[in-house]
Amino acid sequence: MTMKKTVLSNMLWRLAERCGAQGVSFVVSLILARILLPEAYGVVSLITVFTSILNLFIDSGFKNALIQKKDADQLDFSTVFYFNIAMGVLLYGMMFAVSPFIAAFYDRPYMVPYIRVMSLTLVFGGINGVQQAIVARRMQFKRFFYATLTGTLFSAAVGIAMAYMQMGVWALIAQRLINQAIDTVFLWFTVRWRPSLRFSGKRLRPMFDYGSKLLLSAFANTIMENLTGLIVGKVYTAELLAYYDKGRNIPNLVVQNLQAAVQSVLFPVIAEKQDQREQVKKILRKSIMTSTYCIFPCMTGIAVCAEPLVRVLYTEKWIAMVPYLRLWCFCFAFYLWHTANLQVIQALGRSDIFLRIEVLKQFLSLAGILLAARFGVLAMLAAACIVAVLSLYINAAPNVRLAGYGFWEQLKDVLPVIGLNLLMGIAVYLIGAVPMPDIVRLAVQISTGVAVYAGGSCLLKLEIFRYLWKTVKELIH
Repeated sequence: MTMKKTVLSNMLWRLAERCGAQGVSFVVSLILARILLPEAYGVVSLITVFTSILNLFIDSGFKNALIQKKDADQLDFSTVFYFNIAMGVLLYGMMFAVSPFIAAFYDRPYMVPYIRVMSLTLVFGGINGVQQAIVARRMQFKRFFYATLTGTLFSAAVGIAMAYMQMGVWALIAQRLINQAIDTVFLWFTVRWRPSLRFSGKRLRPMFDYGSKLLLSAFANTIMENLTGLIVGKVYTAELLAYYDKGRNIPNLVVQNLQAAVQSVLFPVIAEKQDQREQVKKILRKSIMTSTYCIFPCMTGIAVCAEPLVRVLYTEKWIAMVPYLRLWCFCFAFYLWHTANLQVIQALGRSDIFLRIEVLKQFLSLAGILLAARFGVLAMLAAACIVAVLSLYINAAPNVRLAGYGFWEQLKDVLPVIGLNLLMGIAVYLIGAVPMPDIVRLAVQISTGVAVYAGGSCLLKLEIFRYLWKTVKELIH
């Protein structure tokens, strides 16, 4: 099989895994949203602020270090495995101990048992990190598909059953915990690797030198991503936090699926080609053009159709999340563009550059949050949108030298796609202004958007449209 077909095949398996898992999770979230109140989602979101940050310390960038290191061997994998488990257990113990203080911070003492049980995800995260790195190195993403889908389906059934039994927050916690537990067990038995009874601090140090910079970058990024949620949960209400988080769900469902597929496959491929500058540029260019061509129309369509979409999926009681949903769509539209540039920097071993640009972006994010906080939650989200645009240039700047493909050349390549999306958005908006039932309006708007986008791609003879069409035909044959 050629490299192109290998990459596309693994990307499709990764995409199928993410779409399957996230699709099931999304359907389950719709069912749970109709049963549970926004308050329950808000409580889980408050806990997630802390577990998301601590999960970064468990991996400490070692998973990417194992993938990036060309001569990684059994001792390297075993060393990282034991380190991750130790960190997972240590951090769970810490969360268990400080849970009363976290609950007191939010003025919700009833949260203590919720925090202690949900924090068990930290332990599972420590176990499966090496297996994930092995799957990525071997380009065996089919294993992720089976592991994730099995866990998602079973945990979904448990979560819905517990919600119908009026178990509230416990239904959401059980769903997340069981999902990760099954995923961990499945990978353990399907990935043919077992740790040796050896640990090397000498091997850990160079990987930590590379991974620690990624850890600091991810830590700063996660802090900024969760800071708004922490402020909303403390200063405002859990209900507002639920609208903020729930508004993120729909665009996140679309983007994270593609992002997981692109990032998981693109990173090891570029790492393998890291000594071939022209090949790296070619991969980066195709990645940016493909991702923007696919993501922009999705985000544009969701933003324009936000009101009828929320009423149909979540019912009228969630209508207050519409402005949050629209702003999140704008932020997520650029997500894969960011990812593609950052993957090149990481895969070429320049975690030092990666750290510097992340620090700069997080400084801008913090400034935006602090300036906008007094104007409300929507203002903070709008500030994040502005930073997302500025970050396009910041992320692309190093790749002028590393890959010969900087921001202005990237922008020139995607400008036709941006123009076509503006045209499509206007057409969909005008159709939506015609009075009709929500479900009918959605069907008409979606059909109009697809027709305008596909027709415009053909008429304008977009390079990326022709490339994707040719690629699909090659895969079929």
